[in-house]
Amino acid sequence: MDPIGFLVHPMVYGFMQRGLVAALIVGVVCAVMGTFVVLKGLAFIGDAVSHAAFPGLVVAYIIGAPLYIGGAVAAIATALAIGLVTRRSRLRFDTSVGVLFAGTFAFGVMMFSTIKGYVADLLGYLLGNVLAIGVGDLIQVAILGAIVLVIVLAIRKELLFATFDPLGAAASGLPVTGLEYLLLALLGVTIVVSIQTVGIIMVVSMLVTPAATAQLLVIRFGRMMAVAVVLAGVSAVLGLYLSYYLNLASGASIVLVETLFFVIALMLGPKTGLLSRPGRRAATVEA
Repeated sequence: MDPIGFLVHPMVYGFMQRGLVAALIVGVVCAVMGTFVVLKGLAFIGDAVSHAAFPGLVVAYIIGAPLYIGGAVAAIATALAIGLVTRRSRLRFDTSVGVLFAGTFAFGVMMFSTIKGYVADLLGYLLGNVLAIGVGDLIQVAILGAIVLVIVLAIRKELLFATFDPLGAAASGLPVTGLEYLLLALLGVTIVVSIQTVGIIMVVSMLVTPAATAQLLVIRFGRMMAVAVVLAGVSAVLGLYLSYYLNLASGASIVLVETLFFVIALMLGPKTGLLSRPGRRAATVEA
């Protein structure tokens, strides 16, 4: 098959077109939010909130409500609860995350066990299948993703100030606590947007890996976000093509491509790899 046919042939199918658009939207949203997640060290909370969305999905399925609404409510509520418990109880942040993560996911499993028969919709959210996304789902993903991006880009300077220097931000009059809760809520929405693409189990990888890779390559925050967005977009495209031609799971393919980029950046990047100054110096001495 010629190169043009190789690229064009999968896109004659509607499910590939919708899957590509959804994967690109999710990749961009996750990369933007993932930049803040990586800088604040919130990767664990991303995993917790993704699992916390599961009981919301199950309850929505049982009562016949839209699954995205149920997942969003559960994810946002859990994210805000983690922040509240941490502040009120004075426990370590990871301790609060662990308690609420285990409790909410156990509740979801319990509710799931009460459903009779095979529930393909809910299992799809656990494992992810971007190629099965419908037009209605795509519209919801686009709307929720646009809301997250608009809010983040509108207050990115305030979020960045509160992330790097919360004491200075508070002294300057910024509502640091409110910004932290807003960031957690946006994280919950981002995870709900992403779970049908890569599933609850792997959503934290799509949220963290592009931003972590970008952090190995650049220093400035704006460049880090831009590089993360590019890496996420390229990974979405390559992952979908791999999924199509090799008959692989779409979500897993995207995550594995992102992980490959991370490994390459780690081994060859200017900070930690062969292109770093210590690496060049050691190579010169050895030669």
